[in-house]
Amino acid sequence: MNRLIALGRNPWARGLFILASLAAAIVAVWWRGPEWTTVYHAFDFVSWRWVIIGILLNLVSVLARAFSWRLTINQALPPPYPRFGQVFSAFGIGLLGNAVLPARAGELARVAVLRRHLPHGKGTSATLLGTVFAHRLFDLFPVAILVTWVLLTAKIPHWAVTSIVIFGVVGFVLLTVGLVSAGTGRGRVHDGMGSLAAVVTMARQGLAVLRAPIPALGAALFQCFGWLMQLFAVWAVMEAFDLDLPLPAAGLVLVLMNVATIFPLWPGNIGLLQAAVALPLVQYGVPYGTGFAYGLVLQAVEMSVGVGVGLIFLAREGISLASLKTMEEEQESEENVLLTADAPGASESEITRAAG
Repeated sequence: MNRLIALGRNPWARGLFILASLAAAIVAVWWRGPEWTTVYHAFDFVSWRWVIIGILLNLVSVLARAFSWRLTINQALPPPYPRFGQVFSAFGIGLLGNAVLPARAGELARVAVLRRHLPHGKGTSATLLGTVFAHRLFDLFPVAILVTWVLLTAKIPHWAVTSIVIFGVVGFVLLTVGLVSAGTGRGRVHDGMGSLAAVVTMARQGLAVLRAPIPALGAALFQCFGWLMQLFAVWAVMEAFDLDLPLPAAGLVLVLMNVATIFPLWPGNIGLLQAAVALPLVQYGVPYGTGFAYGLVLQAVEMSVGVGVGLIFLAREGISLASLKTMEEEQESEENVLLTADAPGASESEITRAAG
């Protein structure tokens, strides 16, 4: 078991696993995919002006969601609060991490990057992880609106209805857990508190915004605006392919894109995402190959913003993509040292073990 854990932490082993998963996905898509001639010719008359509009709309969406996360952070941490530029930088690098690393490691990456700009203190990383969870919960409000609208107005295949309903139920459960777990004030790690209790306290503090009505409303509105811009970006790429589809079709595509990326089986879930986009569009008379090509461009639009913004801020922060995981592990070790050192009866050997 220890050997498996050590192998999972080895960057070369993780890299080989990612490459193998991606290669297997490419082979599967090529073998069982669409008629590639149709996919190829679908690009003949693409209006790239609309693609650029889609990229700009996605950039606005990213800005709005970064504002939402900043409101969440400001309710969880004491002053001085991080500047918006620092939050946006961490958020952009997190998007890059989600695009190129497995298991949505970008969520940990954005915590690691922002942690560098904050005063060192007990439980800060745990609190930031709590804010990431709270920030994700604010997605549930626009998702609920979007799912309801799509169910009422879009042409949905039977297999997609089940996926959308499960998506909504899981979201409702997560929101309930978040509201129950949210801290009521700015938590503190006090003397006599064990390390586990301290980490749980600070993680719950990251959810404090859920019980602050005005900041919570602001964060939810920014998330709703961000999703609205994403919806328009999906529709803009439809215009680029001259699909002449109604806005509810774009809403259906947006919902199923998110369903297809809940569990990142390989980087970007390339192939799976395109199938999730192309299959429901057949209901609207769009050939599967054309829908697959549309899905490729749509994913490129989504990733271009995350990867582009992430690379810019990665260079600005002066760190490499390979160092993100190492940096997070170092910060977790530091948190363990701080918490263990204050735990009642902590011995020198225990502190040394916490340091790794």
